[in-house]
Amino acid sequence: MVSNTHTGVNTLASPSDQSWHTLSRQQAMDLLQSGPDGLSDEEVKQRLQHYGTNELQEGASRSPWEILWDQFKNIMLLMLIVVALVSLGLDLQQGGFPKDAIAIFAIVILNGLLGYLQESRAEKALAALKGMTTPKVQVVRQGQAQAVEAKSLVPGDLVLLEAGVQVPADGRLLEAANLQIREAALTGEAEAIVKQADTTLAVEAALGDRINLVFQGTEVLQGRGSVLITQTGMQTELGRIASLIQSVETEPTPLQQRMAQLGNVLVSGSLVLVGLVVALGLWRTGDLSLFDELLEVSLSMAVAVVPEGLPAVITVTLALGTQRMVRRHALIRKLPAVETLGSVTTICSDKTGTLTQNKMVVQTVQTLDAHYQVTGEGYAPLGNLLENGQPLSPETAPTLTALLLACALCNDAKLNHEGSLWTVLGDPTEGALLALAGKGGFTADRLRQCDRLAEIPFTSERKRMSVVVQMETADWLPSLPTRLVLLTKGSPELVLERCQAVQRKTGIEPLNPAWVETILAQNNALAAAGLRVLGLAMKPLPTFTAENLEAAEQDLVWLGLVGMLDAPRPEVLPAVMACRQAGIRPVMITGDHPLTALAIAEKLGISQPGDTLLSGRDLNHYTPADLAKAVNHVSVYARVAPEHKLRIVQALQKQGAFVAMTGDGVNDAPALKQADIGIAMGITGTDVSKEASDMVLLDDNFTTIVAATEEGRVVYDNIRRFIKYILGSNIGEVLT
Repeated sequence: MVSNTHTGVNTLASPSDQSWHTLSRQQAMDLLQSGPDGLSDEEVKQRLQHYGTNELQEGASRSPWEILWDQFKNIMLLMLIVVALVSLGLDLQQGGFPKDAIAIFAIVILNGLLGYLQESRAEKALAALKGMTTPKVQVVRQGQAQAVEAKSLVPGDLVLLEAGVQVPADGRLLEAANLQIREAALTGEAEAIVKQADTTLAVEAALGDRINLVFQGTEVLQGRGSVLITQTGMQTELGRIASLIQSVETEPTPLQQRMAQLGNVLVSGSLVLVGLVVALGLWRTGDLSLFDELLEVSLSMAVAVVPEGLPAVITVTLALGTQRMVRRHALIRKLPAVETLGSVTTICSDKTGTLTQNKMVVQTVQTLDAHYQVTGEGYAPLGNLLENGQPLSPETAPTLTALLLACALCNDAKLNHEGSLWTVLGDPTEGALLALAGKGGFTADRLRQCDRLAEIPFTSERKRMSVVVQMETADWLPSLPTRLVLLTKGSPELVLERCQAVQRKTGIEPLNPAWVETILAQNNALAAAGLRVLGLAMKPLPTFTAENLEAAEQDLVWLGLVGMLDAPRPEVLPAVMACRQAGIRPVMITGDHPLTALAIAEKLGISQPGDTLLSGRDLNHYTPADLAKAVNHVSVYARVAPEHKLRIVQALQKQGAFVAMTGDGVNDAPALKQADIGIAMGITGTDVSKEASDMVLLDDNFTTIVAATEEGRVVYDNIRRFIKYILGSNIGEVLT
């Protein structure tokens, strides 16, 4: 290994040029010339000068004066200003009171102030990103653990992680002990990621699959680890998103574009009118002394053509639309967004929490004897298990007992009931298993009859969890010779490897190759349907000692499979149908697994069987021209990164679509800002996504977008009617 003392930073590899997930721990440390004792104070000082502080940098932004000045660049206001100045000159020349000039200036100033108030809310997305950085971190330097400011971290530092802390910078894991990190803010997926330090990955591995890396702004849920810092500041994934946000230029709304076109036509017509009136008047009379009078008359006509009250009326109309939308759970952050909603032709929606409940729900239970469907929503232990679509028969119901006990007791989560709301304290997957057990009749009171004596926790290496429980009654599992039982859940393949028998209706039978093939086929079928699948097993124990617990995880009895899913919201399907009927095309863009995304999209009618799906890996090979051709035919994008979402929105806009984009994570912010209307989640959304958005869904529901779009179309129609009315009135004035 290269010595980590007295090295110059110029010999280091550039952190931004490396695919750190493809390197081993030792290779990463060698490239950054770091060691187990960390960096020296002198090296930290040199690297700070070379790399800069671990902070997000703001780009240039408009000052309040620039925003105010921009309001008076509108062509209609410029024309009114010119008219007011000419009128002022004429009044002063004639010694009269400049009442016309004062009135026009008042209209100009009022319209300018209205525009300023709408735009003066400076973009706060970067400030919200900065709020995701942690101020103090534990770092190893010169062989000693010490607390330092997060902004002083440099590539090559060794940082210690534990449950409850926020990751301060991007890095390559060196050690991971049951380390689980929630990366929802970055990837959009709520499920915790189990990290592994001893693995290397392919170059094309998606961001959500890089289990040997940690990223700034994510949250450590449990376990501990140490990490070699590889990227800081604007070189982190969070910094890359900040750069994308700053690179997005705000486009005028459809209404603003049409108003600009209308203004150009009216101003051009007014100038032509002024020239004609003056020229014809002088030609007919031949009296140059009438020039002032002719100019005053023509300017009055020009002012009559310009609908100076239009901006105020539009503002009031948009404000009333905003109030109606709040009543339908849509909070408008920027007034023009109300009208933009009425022009939307494509809605790009995130999956988790918007189209789905953001709650893991067991959909199916598969044993060797039967297939059970599970009804009910969320974490509420209320619903039913149906055997092959029919209510459970008395003779088959007991075969589920052991499986449901394993779901409930091999579990560290708790269900919390407040009013009508059921929430999970702990891992969402385990919460879904508790809800399943409740639907099968195992309430919290019944489960208290079992005592947990020992546990072998889940780890990324084992991919399973086992507990030993003592049951107070033998009635639940009468086929077992003892009330002492080991229960196991985990990866179906790995649990099956440790089984030597299977649970059937008729009792316990030896596991044969045919059963193994059947179980693996069942597992593959559930996984292909986009479900997350767990295998469950048990083993009666004649005696128990903590010393032989690991050895007891052999010769298990296979119970069955459980398939779960972040279930679709029941109200979304009719909302998707309403979208299609209104000429709006729904598109799903998610960081989740392609099979899961496709399964949800087909259930909701967003995608049809056989439709094309594009992954982030596919998009990496698409040129802008290729993507522009594909976006009109692809309705589901999976395993996408923030820049992919941005590219998809831009490609749709190039095809002439008015795009609404929904999102809740930091990764959605660039696309939210790029879209014609960005829609953030009010409940699960991060501050970053809300600040980058034009509208916030107060109930995180896709159906609310459809309702808001209806209101937007009403507002747009009202504005069109008013423009027709006021133009008819003004033209009548001119003709008179």
